[in-house]
Amino acid sequence: MAITKTEDRIPARMPHEVYERIAEAAKTVGATLNQFIVQSALEKANDIIERERTIHLSTRAAKAVFDLLENPPQPTMQLKKALQQRKKLLCLK
Repeated sequence: MAITKTEDRIPARMPHEVYERIAEAAKTVGATLNQFIVQSALEKANDIIERERTIHLSTRAAKAVFDLLENPPQPTMQLKKALQQRKKLLCLK
């Protein structure tokens, strides 16, 4: 029977002053150092991922996007040629 690994480790080296500061913060919120570091890193990771996945548009820009989606322009000759080339390259029927 295979044993599956449920946890991974992240080694971290830091200046002593940084370690002391993090340890103090963990103690202040009643968490272990490990719990504090994991939770803090996870919160930061979630913030970064959310920021990178979200597109922020002004009201005017959002309206322009929705207008184009609802009323797309006619394809140009260049777009038609590009689609034909794509079809040939991918051998689509």
